Amino acid sequence: MTSTLPSTANVGTVSYSEEQQRSQGNVRRRPIGLLWKDFFKDPSQWRDNRSNNASQTFPHFQHKVTGDRLWVDGRLNPPWVLDELRRRGLTPSVDREHSHVLQRNDKRCNKRIVDDDEKDFPYVTSLRSCTFNKDLPRGIRIHREILRCGVENECADALITMYAGCGAIDEAKDLFIDYKSRDIITWTVLIAALIQQGETKDALTLFECMKQEGLSPDAITFTVTLKACGAMKAVNTGNSIHGEIARLGLLISDVVLGNALIDMYVKFGHLMKAQQVLEGLPCRDTVSWNTLIAGYVQHQQPEKALACFERMQREALPPDAVTFVCLLKACGTLGAVDMGEQIHEQIINQGLMEENIVLGTALVDMYAKCGALTKAQTVLKELSVRDIVSWNTLISSYAHQGQGEEVFHCIEQMQLEGIYPSPITFGCILKACGTVGDIVKGEQIHDVISRQGLIEFHNSLGSALVDMYAKCGSLAKAKEVFDGLPSRDTVSWSSLIAEYVQQGEAEQAFDCFKQMQQEGLRADGITFACMLKACAILGTVNRGRVVHDEILKEGLLGTDAMLDNALVDMYAKCGVLRKAQLVLEEIPFRDVVCWNALIAGYAQQGESDRALSCFRKMELEGFHPDASTFLSLLTSCCHLGLLEEGCKCFISMITRYNITPDVNHYTCMVDLFGRAGQLQKAACLIAQMPFSDHGSVISALLTACRKLGDMSLGRWAFQRALQLDEIDGAVYALMCDIYSITGSQVDTENS
Repeated sequence: MTSTLPSTANVGTVSYSEEQQRSQGNVRRRPIGLLWKDFFKDPSQWRDNRSNNASQTFPHFQHKVTGDRLWVDGRLNPPWVLDELRRRGLTPSVDREHSHVLQRNDKRCNKRIVDDDEKDFPYVTSLRSCTFNKDLPRGIRIHREILRCGVENECADALITMYAGCGAIDEAKDLFIDYKSRDIITWTVLIAALIQQGETKDALTLFECMKQEGLSPDAITFTVTLKACGAMKAVNTGNSIHGEIARLGLLISDVVLGNALIDMYVKFGHLMKAQQVLEGLPCRDTVSWNTLIAGYVQHQQPEKALACFERMQREALPPDAVTFVCLLKACGTLGAVDMGEQIHEQIINQGLMEENIVLGTALVDMYAKCGALTKAQTVLKELSVRDIVSWNTLISSYAHQGQGEEVFHCIEQMQLEGIYPSPITFGCILKACGTVGDIVKGEQIHDVISRQGLIEFHNSLGSALVDMYAKCGSLAKAKEVFDGLPSRDTVSWSSLIAEYVQQGEAEQAFDCFKQMQQEGLRADGITFACMLKACAILGTVNRGRVVHDEILKEGLLGTDAMLDNALVDMYAKCGVLRKAQLVLEEIPFRDVVCWNALIAGYAQQGESDRALSCFRKMELEGFHPDASTFLSLLTSCCHLGLLEEGCKCFISMITRYNITPDVNHYTCMVDLFGRAGQLQKAACLIAQMPFSDHGSVISALLTACRKLGDMSLGRWAFQRALQLDEIDGAVYALMCDIYSITGSQVDTENS
């Protein structure tokens, strides 16, 4: 050993006397425990120097005003400080070892200091420092020195920990195999490192080996192993470990372990079990509730997430930024803007908005998803820091709402701030170009992303280009771009197929679908929905049945509302109404769109009684009809001449469901009155319309006048029709028919 070794190794954990000396540097000379309490109360008042920790005299944390200094590895630190540091994630895995050494192996450490082997301890200290600072090169140099001194066996555990903590997992495993450690801490550190590297299967294997070796896992071992179970979806292993933890009574005082259990069950998707674990914990904290709330949000159960927040507040646990981010996502999913505004107010009151860009972005996203885009833009402008993610959140919302000009405005503002568009931004711009039909701007963006080579690495941009050109009316250019894509996936094929269907070119859509399958690509729900629409356009139920069979083979029926609705709609439009109803009844989660497709099908086929029957069933299932539902019902009533039923539907639409009738609803009602011979009521309804006369409504009245030979009302309707369009040939033809039927002579001056 060289004489310089102690000085080069003197960076990690220091002796008790050294700690006493350096603690005297605290200006107020207050007890270490009180200083840590101040730190945990408000960490923002302390400067974090850990990344610059170059010597033992340089503190990990230093108060910005008083200059008080703290070391996470200080020997004067009370045990509760180490637990709190670990809970807050302020110490890496090696510091858990540190905690164990101080609390459980203190005698062993003291013995090393006074033993003849005292020369070995500085190496261990230095290796701990390397682990804490993730300084692998220095750790390797110390390892070489250890080998030269022949003390590798004595330092094996610290070496394994250092390599594992620095991400050199292969070296850590080699040493672990060679030296067959019996130290629980070393086993735990290696398990944690394997999980960190994504080798969760090996981590669980190592955990089982640990038990086979007769070593008893502690709370920290269980905590890291539960993480592996969650990542692997190892339900049986996770349940078994839960049983062990319960038998050992470890949940009584270890909230971190309890939180790991909740997190594991959340990752399994077993949210009820996760909540049971939380409710059974003797003590729980904000992290406990955050884990469960995030799980409910992730699994599309926003109402339960908000209910958990209410219980958390009743327990007087303070929400943090993580809580609020999850709650804002829940509000966005529900469209609950009022609740979102209340949470926004709490965030402001707690002063969490300052420089918290993740929370700010979540607020923008919540308002955007609730349709309050103006408010979303206001929040974005008020953020002290904005980045590409926060801008993209607003831009994508404008793009999806079809507000292309707002997208362009946001892009200009963003670039003025020196933020350059990302691939996601370019995708939104292309969508906006398609919405407003600006092919020139779309071609400019195409040129930019081509020069940057972005299409090669982002398939979504290729699909966005195809979509943009098609929506701008250039299907040929869309096909040209598609053919030139470096790689084509299901999404890009679906984009092209969707545009062919949108343009009514169903046969071209089928050709693309066939080519896609020949390339070995599997269709998804969007692809199949487009193909079903193509079948409906062509009226080819046989092709539709083939597509239906493929959907069943892929197990997609009942998993995608859009696909389910497209299937019912296809059978309905092809006239196979009994099959359409059977499919609807097989769908586990029906919605109003699905019912509308079936009701419209029955209405179009003249089976009005079945249409009305479906409407009543829909109401019994608790679905609220929309404007499309009532249009189909009124059409059915017209076909059957059900004046009383039609009037009830029309009134119910306005008074019960608060739906404003449009011109199509008024046209149906005028037609219905005309078929019943009540032309004066039809004329009164036209006079009461909240908007100006519309040609289709007047034509319906003229048709009724021709059928009933009402010259007086026919002339009135004819004059109103001419005010709308003086050269409408159909109107003149209807009026001539009325003159012919009534035997009157055409008044050329007034007509």
